Amino acid sequence: MMNATFDLDDRDRMRAVDREGMLAHIDAFPDQLEQAWRLAQTLPLPDTHRRPRQIVLAGMGGSAIGGDLIAALIGSTSPIPLTVVRGYDLPAYVSGPDTLVIASSFSGNTEETLSAADQALGRGVRLLTLSTGGQLADHAQSHGYPLWQFDYKSQPRAALGWSFGLLIGLTHRLTLAPHLETDLAETVALLRDQRAMYTATNVAIQNPAKRGAGQLIGRVPVIYGSGIFEPVARRWKCQLNENAKAWSQYEGMPEANHNTVAGISFPAERVGQMVALFITSPQFDHPRVQLRHNWTHMLCLQNGIMTDRFVPQGASALAQMGHAIQYGDYVSFYTAMAYGIDPTEIAPISELKQYLAQNA
Repeated sequence: MMNATFDLDDRDRMRAVDREGMLAHIDAFPDQLEQAWRLAQTLPLPDTHRRPRQIVLAGMGGSAIGGDLIAALIGSTSPIPLTVVRGYDLPAYVSGPDTLVIASSFSGNTEETLSAADQALGRGVRLLTLSTGGQLADHAQSHGYPLWQFDYKSQPRAALGWSFGLLIGLTHRLTLAPHLETDLAETVALLRDQRAMYTATNVAIQNPAKRGAGQLIGRVPVIYGSGIFEPVARRWKCQLNENAKAWSQYEGMPEANHNTVAGISFPAERVGQMVALFITSPQFDHPRVQLRHNWTHMLCLQNGIMTDRFVPQGASALAQMGHAIQYGDYVSFYTAMAYGIDPTEIAPISELKQYLAQNA
């Protein structure tokens, strides 16, 4: 239920609602990235894993989004494909010793990822695990493949700096993209600078993330992103779902211009409750996509839909992706605060896991 009187500058009330400290994890995003990068340089990477013809990351939810982000980041430079599989079963093409499968599960107990890891083992691929422990860590140790284990206490979505940062480190060691070390340093410095603007101690009148959350209250956001920003748009959507308990969708551009824009009229009484958010970058969007963003923005306004744009800072693609992720995470947190809802608790997902356990 919307709490229209929640003051986003009321720190005492915010702490009372944020009982498990989600804000601290969002604040820590640049620190996570830096620590994950350093750890990735020390973790085991056998010669047998260094020259795959394809990489497949198996994961779900907050443990899979890092795969989407790294695939987008290295897509223009990597000579091999990196794809993400969300589900129990691997495609038939995932087989043989020249395929590297990364089983990513924060808890190590994600049943879909465990199923995919078992299948990968039976197909003779090279396996590597990213996890804090659990059954997946046991699986790696019992079958003798590399375990990239890290220690961080949070919900999986709150540890994105670890899951994404370890993958940045891995792709650097596999030489799939240039300049990652320099770009990572730029990203961490930028995010630390921006943190002072976005964090809760900065008042709403000076805090773009608090003001951005205010636009979402009572509305259903649809986030548009293209190229490297399409998985960032997905991250925004998932964070609004899990942190703010709010309905949200994301759309990839230019694909949305071939279908979504036609569905803008009905139900007429609900259209005004939508808000369209555009992640745009003059440096990294295709020039034709920039035109499409502009046109779609105007179309929304003409149909009574509130719109807003976010233009990330940074010189590198990684820095701009990181800045956009950071901003979206803060917006999702302040949206939860405005609704007066604990951003950490995810009751429906917990209930589903109990249901599945009872029907094992």
